[in-house]
Amino acid sequence: MFPILESKEIAKNVFLQRIQAPRIARKRRAGQFLVIRRGELSERIPLTIVNSDPAEGSVTIIFQTVGKSTAEIASLSAGDTLLDVVGPLGLPTHIENVGTVVGIGGGIGTAPLLPIATALKSAGNLLLSIVGARTKDLLILEEEMRAISDRIVVTTDDGSYAKKGFVTTALQEMIDAGTKIDLCIAIGPVPMMKAVAEVTRPHQIKTVVSLNPIMVDATGMCGACRVTVGGKTKFVCVDGPEFDGHEVDFKELVMRNRAYLKEEKEAMDRFVHKGGKCMGSANSAAKPAADKTPVTVTTGGAN
Repeated sequence: MFPILESKEIAKNVFLQRIQAPRIARKRRAGQFLVIRRGELSERIPLTIVNSDPAEGSVTIIFQTVGKSTAEIASLSAGDTLLDVVGPLGLPTHIENVGTVVGIGGGIGTAPLLPIATALKSAGNLLLSIVGARTKDLLILEEEMRAISDRIVVTTDDGSYAKKGFVTTALQEMIDAGTKIDLCIAIGPVPMMKAVAEVTRPHQIKTVVSLNPIMVDATGMCGACRVTVGGKTKFVCVDGPEFDGHEVDFKELVMRNRAYLKEEKEAMDRFVHKGGKCMGSANSAAKPAADKTPVTVTTGGAN
């Protein structure tokens, strides 16, 4: 069992948890994720490791409640336990000094972006950050990203805070201003990552995205997280979660992520009907449905 050391809501329906997992805390690297399971009958949920404290033996995750499984995890408090915490999983981000890096986090995607951006800044890169959300209430980790960035632009779709517009608008403005960009890393909703890739494509700016497909065993055996990249089948859990954004088949990814919408809704309805008491124990009457929390990995993947 893995004790939860801290659990708090940091934005609307967005939760931060610190979990006691000493071996993962010692081994994890930027870009990797873990898989958690609340109870015996619970779904396996991939979530990006946002931070770790090897001395304390803890790892930090940030996730948004988007379905029954993430809702039951969010209902836990410090002192509660998780049955399984497996990791670190996935390939770590390739970190090197390439020059100027633009890191783009959309919504919950800012959580998996933070450790990657931190590592890239530590490697000596000039870090330009774009952090966005639909509304001010959904914006996360602004101060943490500001602290590591050489320059940051914050956007909200509705203009409720900072610059009104999409992250792609801010990116296009950087390009139009003549900013030389050596690498762009975009993590967030699939439509956002696709849009970023289309902005950078004409300028031949290397663009990395972190994918968030449905994932089951996270070891490359089940094939549930398969995606098409450059015309070839890849498994996000072992080949990713990061891929060349210009080669990802985003249309296929969207279709696969929508495969269990009906089951997800039914599972969430049962959870709410039970007053949020269903914790995935052996006595639970509700069989968990797929909960496509980003990997972030989750997706974004494990986002």
